[in-house]
Amino acid sequence: MAHETIGRPMEILLVEDSLTFARLAINALRKGQVQHRLTWLTDGAEAWKFLQRGGTYANAPRPDLLLLDLKLPGIEGMELLARIRAESELQHLPVVVMTGDEEATCELPVEAFLTKPLDFDKFIGIVQQLSHLWRADMIVPMRAPTASDDDSLDFSEH
Repeated sequence: MAHETIGRPMEILLVEDSLTFARLAINALRKGQVQHRLTWLTDGAEAWKFLQRGGTYANAPRPDLLLLDLKLPGIEGMELLARIRAESELQHLPVVVMTGDEEATCELPVEAFLTKPLDFDKFIGIVQQLSHLWRADMIVPMRAPTASDDDSLDFSEH
């Protein structure tokens, strides 16, 4: 028996100090019809505050995906990534690094790399591939399932 559900869009945190590259990423997400809400920050220190939900970010949403530039003011992208991977609540956050320097990224613990300038099709393809990691599967049934529904509930991935 199918249940009506209420999902939510992917929460994306874009940390990019270049207006040009931020616009390219934002437009690619829009044109690629990826259902999302985006927060754009231009500084690594601000991104860390956001991820820690500190100060003005106390009610910030937990991102489902981080699009990260490596060369940032405040805290460099490499340091931000190291902090994320060391933090138990954040260590499984999918990260896509956007950089002009591919050699510096070879050993980083990230899901994907994008070389600047961004290739639209590759960018959307990566985001769509990673969409299975976001918490859109945590949906709220319109009615609570009953004991008789137990046999018909399928929690396998499709």
